[in-house]
Amino acid sequence: MPSHVMVECLDCGHRAPFVPASVACPSCGGQWREARYPYDTLKATLPDLFRARPFDLWRYREVLPVQGPNPLISMGEGGTPLIHAANLGMMLGCPHIFIKDERQGPTASFKDRQAAISIAALKDAGITEAVLASTGNVAIAYSAYAARAGIKLWTFLTSLVPAEKMREVAIYGSQVVKVTASYDQTKQVAAEFARQRGLYLERGSRSIPSVEGMKTIAYELVEQLTDIFGPPIPAENHASSRYVWRAPDWYVQAVSGGLGPHGVQKGFEELYQMGLIDRLPAMANIQTDGCAPMVHAWRLGQDTADPIRSPRTHIATLSTGDPGRTYTLLRQRMLQGGGGVFESVTDEEAFRTIHILAKMEGLSVEPAAAVAFAGVVKMVRAGVIKPTDVVAVNCSGHTMAIEKMILGEGWSRDVEVSAEVMRDKPEEGLLAALSRVTSERFPRVAIVDDTPDARRLIRRILQAQGDYVLSEASNGHEALELARREHPDLIILDLMMPEVDGFTVLDQLKGDPQTASIPVIVVTAKELTTEEKARLQGRIHSLMQKGEFMNDEFLDEVMTLLK
Repeated sequence: MPSHVMVECLDCGHRAPFVPASVACPSCGGQWREARYPYDTLKATLPDLFRARPFDLWRYREVLPVQGPNPLISMGEGGTPLIHAANLGMMLGCPHIFIKDERQGPTASFKDRQAAISIAALKDAGITEAVLASTGNVAIAYSAYAARAGIKLWTFLTSLVPAEKMREVAIYGSQVVKVTASYDQTKQVAAEFARQRGLYLERGSRSIPSVEGMKTIAYELVEQLTDIFGPPIPAENHASSRYVWRAPDWYVQAVSGGLGPHGVQKGFEELYQMGLIDRLPAMANIQTDGCAPMVHAWRLGQDTADPIRSPRTHIATLSTGDPGRTYTLLRQRMLQGGGGVFESVTDEEAFRTIHILAKMEGLSVEPAAAVAFAGVVKMVRAGVIKPTDVVAVNCSGHTMAIEKMILGEGWSRDVEVSAEVMRDKPEEGLLAALSRVTSERFPRVAIVDDTPDARRLIRRILQAQGDYVLSEASNGHEALELARREHPDLIILDLMMPEVDGFTVLDQLKGDPQTASIPVIVVTAKELTTEEKARLQGRIHSLMQKGEFMNDEFLDEVMTLLK
């Protein structure tokens, strides 16, 4: 066992060497313990050690409860990219949003970190059989690593887990046990099975390796943000301090049982304790409205969360109704450290955000990850996240199986090619078939703005919300020509353009019988005078300020006009 790791009981403070098979404090029997390292010694050497190694999870071996990577088990875990969400940031007026893309792990979720450390620890300890309960991603990640390590794995999955994920677990050779019950009940069944057979049980936030695996996200983030922004500048009253790495203002993650943010929070605390970052970030823990025990407790100021016995959410991976002590630890550390919030969003908001991320940032994410991004949108709108804040969002997993409820009906177009026509007149048959794919049967929207970024932003927003035929004009002359030539169903018009401004365009549109009936939504960054507002009165459908594009009112206006 690694000699550099001690385990401290959170109840009595007793310290003992780390032993993977040991699940309770030898002094008081408490099951909530945390790993401790020689931080005073490490703080002077870690930066240089880290820089000399590949950028992966094992870069941080001095602060992990295993000796190092086992080449027979490791699959390149960790070291996931940090992606600048430029389009999302432009849409929200918050330019420093960054995506920690955990989809790029070996099994496409952040649970690979947990599994890599846990399975390595079990392998070191000679454990050959283990049990866990899961809502999908944990079982997939553990199954992959257990297969490489030669460990037999029993996976207890709630029947709400998509069949595609269950099949993937089974492919790795794990024994799948489908439990027709809630996730919390499934955990109880798994625990009893492990007890009766004397098997190792994965225990989430009570498992030392699981927490330590998750904390590596914090270590990677501060290095990546420092590469982007440089190290923080010491405050005047701490001019002698030299912080090595930069922490984000916010760390945002979707939460089910809370293991992920619990581990990440510990990572940031270790870095702060060693003086390697100048502050602790605020933590934003986002749940879905249908299963939000932490949010309810936070709003009531409770130190413990009342369980949700019957979760009502389509997002099965976030259906932990009883977070237990994990919530208490998160709350206490948030109040004592960098602060933060617990917030919730609806399933519908999450599904809508899946479309936005895919169409604006090129990221296909699982519903649970979309919950985190929907939380960012909500917090920016509420002013909780400020425009200047640096925000790191955990993109926890890839949307492996696209669920019907996310795409809805009509997400594909069919091509039927008649064999007879193709034989006799192949060119005509092909043209006839393709005409049904490209037919202009969707509402047509013209975007008029002299700023390319503004046009691109509006285009992306509309593409993320529906299937429109979009055209653009970069000045007033082009706008008038476009309107007369294509007669769009809606014009989104900027007022402040050189030469022919939006007011003039509007005058000419309304003065021409061919274009007078086209509805117009005006978007402008200008604070209009009383006279200017009067000039628009009765001639436009609505007036919107730029920077409000994520406001539901804007999208509602567009959709109402195009029905």
